[in-house]
Amino acid sequence: MLLAAAVKSVLSQCLFSHQLARDLDLNQKTALFMRERIRALMAAEKGELLQGIVEADETYIGGKRGRGTKKTLVIGAVECVVAQAADQPGGLKGRGIPTFLPEHVDANRSPLVADEYAAYDAANPIMRRAVVKHAERYASGHAHTNTIEGFWSLVKRAWYGSPRKYSRGRLPLFIAESVWKYDHRKDGNPFGSLVARVFA
Repeated sequence: MLLAAAVKSVLSQCLFSHQLARDLDLNQKTALFMRERIRALMAAEKGELLQGIVEADETYIGGKRGRGTKKTLVIGAVECVVAQAADQPGGLKGRGIPTFLPEHVDANRSPLVADEYAAYDAANPIMRRAVVKHAERYASGHAHTNTIEGFWSLVKRAWYGSPRKYSRGRLPLFIAESVWKYDHRKDGNPFGSLVARVFA
């Protein structure tokens, strides 16, 4: 029952371990352990490959400026959302994109929409791609990245709204939690489906 209460608390808001400890009358380290195990469970949930029009974009989390800084790079794609933190700064260059996309997107059935960032040129040999040049326009018919950028907005509000900053090592699980909540936002009972996985 304690684990079920922890799951419910994590789903209800982006709870920090100190708040979770107070809610469940635990010490902070136990609450932190439980929260990270719940996030790991969210991260382990793998859906089918994305199909249809897939938007891809990247964002940087952890500081006040983007490329060329020590902020952590996160790449994402949306039809339903998949996202992951890059292993290192600059992780989209070279092998990053052609590794990420085939793991999550059905390249044979899905056109890719991305901005003009040159790293996405690596996707050209594996899938059709539409380029949105943001200097000229933000959308051209069905070609836009508005959905994935809306998701980044939610992620950053939760990240920067926290009283304590997450460490870079915890960022992948934070992203996994954000993805899970977004993909299950229309579920009638997300609490029940996650608890069922906890006790499966």
